[in-house]
Amino acid sequence: MHFDLVDLRLFVFIAEESSLTRAAARAHLSLPAASMRVKHLEQALGVQLLNRESQGVSLRPPGRTLLHHARKVLNQLESLRGDLQEYATGIKGHVRVLANTTAITEFIPPVLSAFLLSHPDVNTDLRERLSRDIVRAVRDGTADIGIVADSADTSGLQVMPYRQDRLVLAAAARHPLARRRSLDFAATLDYDYIALHEGSAIHSFLTQAATQLRRPLKIRTQVSSFEAVCRMIAADVGIGILPESAARRHACSLDLQLVRLSNVWAVRNLLICVRELDKLPLFARQLIAMLEADGRGEALPPRPR
Repeated sequence: MHFDLVDLRLFVFIAEESSLTRAAARAHLSLPAASMRVKHLEQALGVQLLNRESQGVSLRPPGRTLLHHARKVLNQLESLRGDLQEYATGIKGHVRVLANTTAITEFIPPVLSAFLLSHPDVNTDLRERLSRDIVRAVRDGTADIGIVADSADTSGLQVMPYRQDRLVLAAAARHPLARRRSLDFAATLDYDYIALHEGSAIHSFLTQAATQLRRPLKIRTQVSSFEAVCRMIAADVGIGILPESAARRHACSLDLQLVRLSNVWAVRNLLICVRELDKLPLFARQLIAMLEADGRGEALPPRPR
């Protein structure tokens, strides 16, 4: 069975646009040529991929399966292209790391800085994702290393312990909840929240937790960093939930009270996950070793002269 990359890219465009006409334009093909490519693809596979309707097209179950694999193939090719271009400029390796909000903002930066200083011929790509999406990307091979909460289903992956962190409620000293020693997340939902932007993993996690309680998260405003969250909370604009490590750091200079959450999910063990550790390049394994050492509280290697 032969797959043409033009066909795969066209099919992804069709799925995204729900329109053969718009997809053809994105692929720089005429509408008849695009239609013929889809017809030949369906004939080669022996299945119908699309429902053709007056308002556009939609994917049949075989079409959804093809879309899933087409995206994986195209992503891998894009990664290959980028890696080979880096070799041409003297870069000898590339590590793709996905992590949740806490790991990216609180733990990884100093480790990554030390790693890059000691590996001048290696580049890294660090991106924030939800734990379930990180696991999927590591399984698919579109990420080399994932750092996830232990609530994620990591079956089929190799996992190593990394760190533990706790989510806490932060409130201004004069806020009604500031006098509590501990409380349940549900008790916070009557109050206005200061939240991170919608693309952040912690925002999505808290929104899902509220949805499970069939309650809305009353977001007064959204900001781009934990520091901005804490400054808004200190001004008594609203409350917020953030990692204890970040909250304590900012509480040193701001008038904040931290309250423990009694929910089981508030205490989170972070894990490093990979597909097969032995098959990763040496430099990727060295980054993992540095992350594990940092998680154990060991000092990072000194900056090279």
